[in-house]
Amino acid sequence: MDVAEMHDRRWWALAVLAGSLLVITLDNTILNVAIPSLVRDLDASTSELQWIIDGYVIVFAGLLLTAGALGDRFGRKGMLQIGLAIFGVTSLWASMADSPTQLILARAFMGVGGAMIMPSTLSLLTNIFRDAKERGRAIGVWAAVAGASGALGPVLGGLLLRWFGWGSVFLVNVPIIITMLIAGKFLLPTSKAPNKTRLDPVGAVLSIAALVALLFGVIETPVKGWADPLVVAAFGIGLTMLAAFIAWELHVDEPMLDMRFFANPRFTAANMAITLVFFAMFGQMFVMTQYLQIVLGYEALEAGLRMLPMSVVMLCTAPLAPRLVEKIGTKLVVGGGLCLVAVGVFTLSTIPVTDGYPRVITGMIILAFGMALTMAPATESIMGSLPPAKAGIGSAMNDTTRQMGGALGVAVLGSILAGVYRPAVESGLTDIGVGEPALGTAVDSVGGALTQVAPQLPADVGAQVVDVAAAAYVDGAHLAMRVGGVVILVAAAVVFAFLPARARDAREDEEGPLDGLASLTWAEAEGVLEHDAAVDHGLIGADADPHFDDGDPPPPSPPSRGRADSGADSGR
Repeated sequence: MDVAEMHDRRWWALAVLAGSLLVITLDNTILNVAIPSLVRDLDASTSELQWIIDGYVIVFAGLLLTAGALGDRFGRKGMLQIGLAIFGVTSLWASMADSPTQLILARAFMGVGGAMIMPSTLSLLTNIFRDAKERGRAIGVWAAVAGASGALGPVLGGLLLRWFGWGSVFLVNVPIIITMLIAGKFLLPTSKAPNKTRLDPVGAVLSIAALVALLFGVIETPVKGWADPLVVAAFGIGLTMLAAFIAWELHVDEPMLDMRFFANPRFTAANMAITLVFFAMFGQMFVMTQYLQIVLGYEALEAGLRMLPMSVVMLCTAPLAPRLVEKIGTKLVVGGGLCLVAVGVFTLSTIPVTDGYPRVITGMIILAFGMALTMAPATESIMGSLPPAKAGIGSAMNDTTRQMGGALGVAVLGSILAGVYRPAVESGLTDIGVGEPALGTAVDSVGGALTQVAPQLPADVGAQVVDVAAAAYVDGAHLAMRVGGVVILVAAAVVFAFLPARARDAREDEEGPLDGLASLTWAEAEGVLEHDAAVDHGLIGADADPHFDDGDPPPPSPPSRGRADSGADSGR
């Protein structure tokens, strides 16, 4: 595909990239509405539920940096297509699982495919859209899909569970993936770094070990407690591996992730913003989905539809955020967005035990506005702060922070909730004479208390079990949301202090005539130069000479300019 074709098809290419992103971000949340079905059909415990959700995230986040680096090295389009194929096959496997263990394994292999897909979508996007303003708006669409598809997951999941079993939430991925594979073959360009740097297998192993160990510790904390030897060991190993990874990357000549990127406040503050936005989103969805379905008693579809306004707000607002950045700068948009996220989370911390939907939807809409304002500008800040040849690793870093933030949100807020819920339920049910094994089931999860224990007891005792468990869950949700709100406010303060209002794009610092297009193949980069020369001489584009005869020889090429993408960046 030459550069003219790539330019003409860029919005169709964006549709393919957005569709590929849709399938993996949808999968992160579509499973939430199936939690009661998994408890009922697979007899999954709270710990197993967290592993079904976060086992995918651990593998996904652990492999993102490595997958991004491999995409830069061997080709981003190929990495995307292989990832889609793996994700499709393992989705089919997950839909047929007959035990929590099988489902956890299938989800882990889905994480392998997801890790290959997500960084490829953003790195391809940033190379297809060369104009800074157009690229920012394309990233706005990308961010809208990333956020809204997460909120759309419960709706689609609820629709599927109305007529089909829980396996349908995985099976739905297959036709989407087949469509994206076919469309991507014809619409996406080949893209990779021209200079084949050496691989960094030591860095890859250390990064995977660090992320897996840290996330294992975070996920096990709600079940075992912070002082449990296994949890302490996981955090110890994770932090040790992280320190070793940083030391190695600082030492090696060609690092997988250049630690000097973090000296750029634009890169670091934007990554923190993305991390904590997804911390809030996934944490509150984990808590609120169970609140709507189990405490308030909505069916899966009813719960999903009641969360739909969040998705609509993100889809409508996120594409507008880059335009707002053009007017008032990145700092105010991202910082203000985080403040709105905090307000939304604090609103959710006031939900009542009964009739709580008005409070829930109010908090979710405020949170969605804040997320929409934050995601696209923060993502553009991350990608714009890195040289083009590092688009894959930059995208992987952005995606890693998203997944880490989401996993931490589920684990940390879930841990806080469980720390309030379990002792309150154990004490309350012991006082009314509920013994084992019913007591253990009720203490294990609010779903177990309300859907398994209460219906099996005499009506008056069952009603007391419902009251105790629902009140304990809501109390835990209050504390979890308040802690989450404080964390988001800290992130907002960091953004206001360190994120630049406006910053030069890293492409503007490229010096050689082809360096600005380093992430394209050499043939594509030469084509860009020829295309720019034709525009400059009025052969194509809005200023083309209508009297120019295609049979005439073209004028001579101009002298080499300071950078290859100066025509695209002239409006900056």
